[in-house]
Amino acid sequence: MSTVETPTAHTVAASCSEYSEFCLPNDANMLGNMLGGHMMHLVDLCGAIAAMRHSRCIVVTASVDYMTFLHPVKIGSLVRLKSQVNRVFRTSMEVGVKVWVEDLHTGGVKHTSSAYLTFVGLDAAQRRVVLPQIIPESEEEKRRYDEAGERRAYRLAQKERFKAQC
Repeated sequence: MSTVETPTAHTVAASCSEYSEFCLPNDANMLGNMLGGHMMHLVDLCGAIAAMRHSRCIVVTASVDYMTFLHPVKIGSLVRLKSQVNRVFRTSMEVGVKVWVEDLHTGGVKHTSSAYLTFVGLDAAQRRVVLPQIIPESEEEKRRYDEAGERRAYRLAQKERFKAQC
């Protein structure tokens, strides 16, 4: 598969995205908590928005490292998600997504989930696109940038181990 070149670079701030949604009965299990699969869907959407905002191209999800589920999201709660591109490699990028649940009656907010996703940029012919680089500016963005490199090395090692088992 060939790649298409797209020069330039963007700041992390330019990729930052937010997404909110109510937890409705159709999104919940029999305990009245949001289904984990629905939460994963929302995380994927919010992550894709940041990835597309950065790359200005079609993106596909290549991997999800892991997801934490720290607190249940009850029916009627507001789910708030924030995402940003942490690092760009060549044709892929790591996006971090953080999720909070907000009780609109009390104003209480709890961090409920986090995930790291890898997206690949594609052109209209579904060829990989060389992505614009990311410019981390703050100390926090630089820390996330460095840690994304470590996670990528781990992901690639895991991929090789998986291939060897097949």
